[in-house]
Amino acid sequence: MTLDPALSDRLKRNADGLIAAVVVEHSTSDVLMMAWMNDEALERTLTTRRGTYYSRSRGELWVKGETSGHVQHVREVRIDCDGDTVLLRVDQTGPACHTGTHTCFDTDERLLLADESENL
Repeated sequence: MTLDPALSDRLKRNADGLIAAVVVEHSTSDVLMMAWMNDEALERTLTTRRGTYYSRSRGELWVKGETSGHVQHVREVRIDCDGDTVLLRVDQTGPACHTGTHTCFDTDERLLLADESENL
């Protein structure tokens, strides 16, 4: 698979050739996770509509849910104005986080700053 050259030209990759991918649940707009993509991961995501990412620790592609069954059906992919981040809107089956939580951002221990209006 080869990423469309017109799209490839629009991407601004980091020093490792990767772009950030922010994943949002389509039905709730919850931010589920952040991952990295290389050109092949993006091309596979666009072609298969399954969230496909690049694992920096393993140095290989991984398809979300391939082993856990917690798959992502990709409904929409957008590129940001700078070309260095993509936004995926997905239908998530099961937890998105590898820790077993719905999102990678949904526990109190991950909260660094709360909305002041909630404390009034």
